[in-house]
Amino acid sequence: MSAPPEPLPELGVAVIGHSFMGAVHSHAWRTVDHVGTPRFRTRRVALAGRDAGRAAAAARQFGWEEGVDDWRPLLERDDIHVVDVLTPGDSHAEIAIAALEAGKHVLCEKPLAKTVEEAERMTAAAEAAAARGVRSMVAFNYRQVPAIGLARQLVADGRLGEVRQVRAVYLQDWIVDPEFPLTWRLQKDRSGAGALGDIGSHIIDAAQFITGQRLLGVSGTVETFVKQRPLEAARTGANTGLSAEASTEVGDVTVDDAAVFFGRGDGGALMTFEASRMALGRKNGMRIEVNGSQGSIAFDFESMNELHFFDGTLPDAENGFRRILATDPAHPGVGNWWPPGHGLGYDHPFVHELQEFLGAVADGRDPSPSFADGLQVQQVLDAVQRSAENSSAYTEI
Repeated sequence: MSAPPEPLPELGVAVIGHSFMGAVHSHAWRTVDHVGTPRFRTRRVALAGRDAGRAAAAARQFGWEEGVDDWRPLLERDDIHVVDVLTPGDSHAEIAIAALEAGKHVLCEKPLAKTVEEAERMTAAAEAAAARGVRSMVAFNYRQVPAIGLARQLVADGRLGEVRQVRAVYLQDWIVDPEFPLTWRLQKDRSGAGALGDIGSHIIDAAQFITGQRLLGVSGTVETFVKQRPLEAARTGANTGLSAEASTEVGDVTVDDAAVFFGRGDGGALMTFEASRMALGRKNGMRIEVNGSQGSIAFDFESMNELHFFDGTLPDAENGFRRILATDPAHPGVGNWWPPGHGLGYDHPFVHELQEFLGAVADGRDPSPSFADGLQVQQVLDAVQRSAENSSAYTEI
């Protein structure tokens, strides 16, 4: 009779922040132990927010043992080994650096920071922590979409030949209504940037990930179409400290609604980007096309299980874009899920993200994408912003 398997080591997790990303990350933490070959038995210890009541309610809803209104004491606890940072961008640096210095592994949502200077400090802290065996990762979840992983493989295998052009857009419409309130995502001192940082960071990272090329410089412009919006009091009540009457007041929108920019990769590719949260009719329209000397690929997240591939080496009479259903076990990240043809959804890449992160912790290696990768994207965002402020002058990164 064989001996029972050794129990997996326990890893206690705390998430800082909740709302939309709290729900998504909580779902991934609930799922990751049950997919593939787990490396740890994760324990969902605590969820932290700014308000004790809301944090406790979110903890109950999302399956955490407790909800608290201060993240700082969590860093002193021996039963917490991982800190997952989901807060607005203005607190990423403070929380992540403190957690790393306390010896906690850190997963941090994108964009990494509010400014390049903050991202530099976070990266330095991550590198110092790595020398002590403490790991960190920035959460660019679209890298973990199987079709995007396949696109990267095709480029790396030379199936496109020389990569010449990249076209990347990310279009949403959730703030088209001018009565939509002035949330933190529309305030530069909280978020750092608008559509440029929020969704533009995703397509910058994805384009560089697929092609293996990093942007050398950019030229771009940004626009704020709705320059004032109602304050949030009507929606958030007492949490804003404003009276009910204040809900009719307006405040200035201090970030962009849309950004358009282009640049050149270090391998010579010409890359164009568009990020907008004002594209009426587009809910989560992230699309990337890569054109090479021997082939092209096209991806649309609204059909996230598909990659379209044009093989320019085939005869013209039988050629055209062909649809690859990226649900085969041979495709990146798919083998631990369902039979071929049973598609994955928005939540699955977040589980893949945790698998990469936890695998790196178990193996004693640095996960990818690293804080250094997040810093590089932050530098691109900063260069776009500086270019826009200088009337679209080309700005080196």
